[in-house]
Amino acid sequence: MLTPHGPGAPGADRRPVVLEASGLVKEYRRGRAVDGVGFTVRAGERLGLLGPNGAGKTTTLLMCLGAVEPDAGRVEILGRTVHAERARAMQGVGFVAGYLPLPDRVRVREYLRLYADLYGLRAPGAAVERVLSRFGIEHLAVAIGTELSSGQRTLVGIAKAALHEPRLMVLDEPTASLDPDIALRVRTALLSLSAEQGTALLVTSHDMVEVERLCERVMFLHGGRIAADGTPAEVAHRFGRADLEGVFLHLAEERDRERASAR
Repeated sequence: MLTPHGPGAPGADRRPVVLEASGLVKEYRRGRAVDGVGFTVRAGERLGLLGPNGAGKTTTLLMCLGAVEPDAGRVEILGRTVHAERARAMQGVGFVAGYLPLPDRVRVREYLRLYADLYGLRAPGAAVERVLSRFGIEHLAVAIGTELSSGQRTLVGIAKAALHEPRLMVLDEPTASLDPDIALRVRTALLSLSAEQGTALLVTSHDMVEVERLCERVMFLHGGRIAADGTPAEVAHRFGRADLEGVFLHLAEERDRERASAR
């Protein structure tokens, strides 16, 4: 495993820790999906959690969100243990996934205002107008769900997750199936959010080019364990590959060989 350094290195970065996972283990009937995973995410850091199907990244992500309870280990967000204080820990988190639905018959501004009220924001109307502007979707404010393209729905979902200015944004395939111009808008807005507000980003994606553009640090999982952790260039060099796509394909091939030998 690569030793993390640069933005993700212990002792090299004085930014406060937003998320800390230690010794995470999760077993299912088919075997151990996650085996001793631990990592930190700091304020303003942009970390890609990567790996081919079956590597353990989805289970790891769900444990970090408190949706799956680990068999061992713990997760802390902003100093609160997720599985003991999940509601309070999640107050500082925004979650984004391209597959999350939007109401068909509710206007975008009304939808965002509903969540601003649920978040308990002191100035919900101002917060709605702020995210509409940040993500360049003011023109969609009066549209209803059925009038939005998939890319527009993703933008609205990200705006919703950013309403309460979370300290951590967890993004599951945020630009999947988006047109390049919409993906660029999403990426630009997320980079701005991270730089200006110190929002940490934890991203999962199968689009390695998009990850290289968005993330300063990447962590590959393989067989439920951390296979590499470092900057995109460091990780590619560690595996003797030109880029992250080469690393991804190498680990996918290794997974397939291991599965074949286990039969």
